Amino acid sequence: MTPDEALRHIAFLLEWRGASPYRVRAFHTAADAVQGLPPGPVDAARATRLPGVGPVTAEVIAQASTGAVPGYLTRLQAEVGPEAGAGWSLSAASTGDCHLHSDWSDGGSPLEDMADAARALGHRWAVLTDHSPRLTIAHGLSRERLESQLEAVGAVNSRIGPDFRLLTGIECDILDDGSLDQDADLLGRLDIVVASVHSKLRSEPEPMTARMLAAVRNPRVDVLGHCTGRIITGRGRPPSRFDAEAVFAACAQAGTAVEINCRPERRDPPDDLLAQAAAAGCRFAVDTDAHAPEQLHWQSTGYARAARIGLGPDRLITTWPLERLLTSRSGRP
Repeated sequence: MTPDEALRHIAFLLEWRGASPYRVRAFHTAADAVQGLPPGPVDAARATRLPGVGPVTAEVIAQASTGAVPGYLTRLQAEVGPEAGAGWSLSAASTGDCHLHSDWSDGGSPLEDMADAARALGHRWAVLTDHSPRLTIAHGLSRERLESQLEAVGAVNSRIGPDFRLLTGIECDILDDGSLDQDADLLGRLDIVVASVHSKLRSEPEPMTARMLAAVRNPRVDVLGHCTGRIITGRGRPPSRFDAEAVFAACAQAGTAVEINCRPERRDPPDDLLAQAAAAGCRFAVDTDAHAPEQLHWQSTGYARAARIGLGPDRLITTWPLERLLTSRSGRP
């Protein structure tokens, strides 16, 4: 077991237990820091000099660097029991990620780097979902820029080869009336459309519900992104208010997947709504909403949440082979 693997596994188990997002993120941050280290033992004092590594994560690094299973991980595994093992296996079954950003909008890395990072994780596919035009703060893509991006994605796929495919997509704003912030004909050319609310998040429940219902029933929408829009770190932001029963029923009927957003500051939907969506029969997409390559590792914590409420691969489209994903999209009710 490498230090990186040990730290990621601990982050997963902490998420399984419902630990604070700060604690979960600390182990992912430490895992990012050790990726450039050469193989071999690392003493704890040296590890603490790495960015984002504190005494606890340094001890994990030191123990794992010798090939041992860190004591912290052993204790966590004993506390959570065997059920968490099934969740870890579910994470290992991931085939893709429906939501990631590049420097074409508000991401920090070229789309080529995002594709290479997803492939290095073992994904067979990933969806590039940069923002739509009206989200100007995130440098959303106009029609012309999105058309140019489609050509760039084609070039990446030509270079990478047949074992991985970067899918075309968008994170499309759901406008006030429930329509989508991009031309319908262009949306029809994309592989996957994630639709999210980014404005007027404090609307009254009735108009917010109508807005969301119109979007998830749109046959061009594949995934409902971060459904409450909440932020649970820093100054925070409360979740939007809407009729969750109606929205999740519409998602189940339309075949629109509900996103389990893995960003530590989101953890969206909250646990109660996640359980409600599962009971409604929804499909789910376990997505990182990554804006940098290292954030693609966050996906395992979303699988921890999915497994904790009993969701299996058949309900999680991010464990599906590419052929099933795209066939399911074209054959949705």
